[in-house]
Amino acid sequence: MKIHPLNTGNFKLDGGAMFGVVPKMVWQKTNPADQNNLCDWSMRSMLIEDGDRLILIDAGIGDKQSEKFFSHYYLSGNDSLIGNLKQLGFSPEDVTDVFLTHLHFDHCGGAIQWNKDRTGFEPVFKKALYWSTENHWQWATVPNPREKASFLSENILPIQESGQLKFIERTGDFTKNIFPNFDVLFVDGHTESMMIPHIQYKGKTLVFMADLLPSVGHIPLPYVMGYDTRPLLTMTEKEKFLHLATEQEFVLFLEHDSVNECCTLQMTEKGPRLGETFHFTDLF
Repeated sequence: MKIHPLNTGNFKLDGGAMFGVVPKMVWQKTNPADQNNLCDWSMRSMLIEDGDRLILIDAGIGDKQSEKFFSHYYLSGNDSLIGNLKQLGFSPEDVTDVFLTHLHFDHCGGAIQWNKDRTGFEPVFKKALYWSTENHWQWATVPNPREKASFLSENILPIQESGQLKFIERTGDFTKNIFPNFDVLFVDGHTESMMIPHIQYKGKTLVFMADLLPSVGHIPLPYVMGYDTRPLLTMTEKEKFLHLATEQEFVLFLEHDSVNECCTLQMTEKGPRLGETFHFTDLF
């Protein structure tokens, strides 16, 4: 097995929305905001080479939305999903599996593109299976008013229409061996049945954090996003995970932290707190 971080670009979101009830004077110490109260966030994916499988975890925001849509998110940087995939020597046709932690636009938008004559949409990865879970799919295709702006039909329905959609069965909160050395934790605070991959890699447990822990600034328990549909549940899920991650020395791969790619945790008198931060290649 070989794993590659895959940057798909940066965007901006409101700092208050990203930290919920935590005051700005507190959260801006780790995530400084600009004059519009916007903070920088990354959209990291992960690419896993494993035998005859090439697995992509999450796909960024993509480029098919309107200029008006993108104007709200201030995309920046030279990174792109396909560009960085090609730099690693791969093409979209090489990807065998697209694992989507959840179907918010900044996690799945890059997996769907306009078709050739721009009359409709199609999968970017035409030979891949697209993995979701049935609970979340139903949640996303009939969205509640709170999340409706995050679940865009053009990002979601073409997956099913293509015949490439597959569901991972949820049997409790933790499912083993989705792929070899690849387990999944299900959490429901951010959105229904978000999937958190746990990958056994070079003697470590590497966890793709998705939106359970967007950045190192979100480690303290009350630091929960305003976007979460069940924030009290997020706190419970996060507390349980952080204690386990500290005890078992997990390596956390941060999808949205624009500065820190990976981190570990340490136990303090205040509970789990940030240990070390590092680039993926510094450890692996």
